[in-house]
This record gives sequence, C-alpha cells and structure tokens, in this order.
Amino acid sequence: MAAKQLKVTLMKSVHGQLANIAQSVRGLGLRKRHQTVVVADTPENRGLVRTARHLLAVVES
Repeated sequence: MAAKQLKVTLMKSVHGQLANIAQSVRGLGLRKRHQTVVVADTPENRGLVRTARHLLAVVES
C-alpha cells in the first residue's frame, strides 16, 4: 500500500498575500499559478495547505 499523497495546484497568485502565506506556498514547491505538485500527506504539509487554502486546489489520493 502506497503512502497517501496530496495533489496541490496553485490557483491564485501569492502577490499581495502575507509573507507567511507566500512562504507556505513556496514550501509546498509551488512557484507559478496553475502549477501542480504531489506531496506526501503529512501533518506538516497539511498545515502548509491550511495556511494557503484560499489559493490552492487540493485532491487527495
């Protein structure tokens, strides 16, 4: 059984957001709008997603 993963897509720009929100998006490995990354479903990554949830689209797999 493979570890759970999250497919995270940056839907809106981080321009004008608070620094901690922009850093959370960067910590997930996202740089550009509509870029998608797959990250492990860990409490740390869930926290980063929760911080920037208004900018992201998330699919669990």
